[in-house]
Amino acid sequence: MTSEERTFVEILEDNIPIDMAKYITFVSAPQAGAISTFSGTTRDNFEGKTVVELRYEAYVPMAIRSIKSICSSARSSWNLHSIAVAHRLGPVPVGEISVFIAVSAVHRADAMDCCRFVIDELKACVPIWKKEVYDNGEVWKENSEFMDRRLELVNKEGDDHNENETAVVRHNRKSCCGSKVKVMNEEPSKCIISSDHEEGNHQHNVKNENENENEEAQLQRNIRKSCCGSKVKLNE
Repeated sequence: MTSEERTFVEILEDNIPIDMAKYITFVSAPQAGAISTFSGTTRDNFEGKTVVELRYEAYVPMAIRSIKSICSSARSSWNLHSIAVAHRLGPVPVGEISVFIAVSAVHRADAMDCCRFVIDELKACVPIWKKEVYDNGEVWKENSEFMDRRLELVNKEGDDHNENETAVVRHNRKSCCGSKVKVMNEEPSKCIISSDHEEGNHQHNVKNENENENEEAQLQRNIRKSCCGSKVKLNE
């Protein structure tokens, strides 16, 4: 079997539960000495609020392509046998599974590392959106991994960023959109895997106060374009 044949990605329509045994069976193989799994479930609270359910929407064709791209990237970094990823759409009540990942490999370290990589990348760049429904309201939620990825992209756009500029980015990451947003990019997101985090040891030229203010203003404009420039779905 090819690596593509040993990758199973499924987006489930409304009210179809995830059958974990189905995906574990898919990745099982005599030559695989380890199977690592991750299941994401709806918890009953968030920051003191009572959660009733989560609701998921997705651009399904792009979501499937993005997840397959993540799996392909994982195979280039770890010695894997099979990967299965399933994600539910629609309402997911408290205690039920919304996302499930199963990875098999010869050795447990590869399976475990890959499993974490896949869920982190899925949350960062796959076009699946989540709404939290409370007993007194509801709100679209952006994943922290998605916002971190936006921060990385903003940082890569400039050659030099000092600590103050980075602080501005972090602040705008939380507040630039005002309301929670559902980002609908027209092109698939590119998932980038990197084995190391660059330290960013850039030498900074001394600039006068006006130049710093101009750079800060430009940076804020870039952030607004990065975070809000795409089509968005505001809180309903």
